[in-house]
Amino acid sequence: MNFIQNIEHDLRAKANREVAIPMEDYMKNNFSFLGIKTEERRSIFNENCVKYKDEIKSNFRAIAWSLFTMKEREFHQCGMDLIIKEIKKKYILEDIQLIEKMLITNSWWDSVDALAKYLLGGYLQAFPLETYKIIERFSNSDNMWLNRSAIIFQLSYKEKTNFEILKSECERHKNSDEFFIQKAIGWALREYGTYNPKAVIEYVNSTNLKPLSKREALRRLI
Repeated sequence: MNFIQNIEHDLRAKANREVAIPMEDYMKNNFSFLGIKTEERRSIFNENCVKYKDEIKSNFRAIAWSLFTMKEREFHQCGMDLIIKEIKKKYILEDIQLIEKMLITNSWWDSVDALAKYLLGGYLQAFPLETYKIIERFSNSDNMWLNRSAIIFQLSYKEKTNFEILKSECERHKNSDEFFIQKAIGWALREYGTYNPKAVIEYVNSTNLKPLSKREALRRLI
């Protein structure tokens, strides 16, 4: 068997419908679950990564995408864990096509947040000259998850955050009625506020943000 066949076999062997039901409820029944808790899933994932390390090294992009298009959410989670783990220092310019596909496929806050922070964020650190072009395109998209990604991609940047880009994204989307957009604005501002609270507080107080965005942005800052 190959990596995908073996990890599918191992995960399905541990499926538990009683555990799956509350998982599906928590995710608003957007996805089917096998019912495997995070620790056990990651243990199975890590064991298979060691066993098939050569196959993964040579083909991790295709493997991750195949996992991400399977039915149950645990496979999507394995696909994300795989590509985030393997792609570090191996980004190529064309990876943005795969990143975008993953962001708009089987989309929900749990996948988009991880992919935006670790995958899109890492890609744009590897290719900083692509930042304005890609963020502009994502921000102007009709896809709400791409909009959210454009707002939160700098979550892992810490002191390297480009606050001008962040403010521009907040301004562009501040009137959105989408819960996930309002929440993203607040989250991104609060995260940057751990490094520059004065700038965030001044910006929030001078900008007409939605109440949810403002509340989230200032939480723990004042």
